[in-house]
Amino acid sequence: MRNLFIGSAIFLAGIVGVQASNLNQTRYIAANCANCHGTNGNSAGGMESLSGYDREKFISVMKAFKSGERPATIMHQLSQGYSDEQVAAMADFFAGQPKKR
Repeated sequence: MRNLFIGSAIFLAGIVGVQASNLNQTRYIAANCANCHGTNGNSAGGMESLSGYDREKFISVMKAFKSGERPATIMHQLSQGYSDEQVAAMADFFAGQPKKR
């Protein structure tokens, strides 16, 4: 019984470690957006804030930039560098950030 408990604890710790690792990777990717959209998506003005941004809308907008459907000065180039999985991870990250007031 004790071995089962220890094994379960190690398994759960591994899951938490993977989730923390994924979150850190997502934060690293999302940090690229800070130059224009502010830290954690909280823009100081001039650019739209991404904090609290709707997940599906974020994905849709990024796809539109990537395809060239939505005109941009730089986003059409930047969006090319992200996989669909990375865009979805950023969408989750920004949607979970407190919306700037």
